Amino acid sequence: MPAKTIVRKVNIQADLDVVFALRREVFVVEQNCPPELEWENEDVSTHFLATVDGEPAGACRWRKTDKGYKLERFAVLSKFRGFGVGQAMVQTVLDDLPADATYVYLHAQTPAVSLYKRFGFETEGAEFEEAGIKHFKMVKK
Repeated sequence: MPAKTIVRKVNIQADLDVVFALRREVFVVEQNCPPELEWENEDVSTHFLATVDGEPAGACRWRKTDKGYKLERFAVLSKFRGFGVGQAMVQTVLDDLPADATYVYLHAQTPAVSLYKRFGFETEGAEFEEAGIKHFKMVKK
């Protein structure tokens, strides 16, 4: 059982390299997402790295879009799932959003919908496919 989870905002290249490696492992290798769909909007996003007992465990980001603020790319390495890493990342990202973030949304993989519901997100519309994976649009209420 992990003892300490830390989620922090990162912007130096060495940390971003770890973030991108985690995302590659989860999305491209494990979930077979096309690599060309995984790498976009990197320079306009605010990135986060989660560590468990000092070991890289997860990554995520938020970015401002023409609709509002979108939470994206939540990835937790398989060996760290079920220990609250995802919850810690969602809370940290929500706490980091600017004060003017009145419309906050995300595209949740269907199995992760319950995680986001704990933070006040509600599904909006029908299930859809993105990068070959079933998702729901969710909006923070």
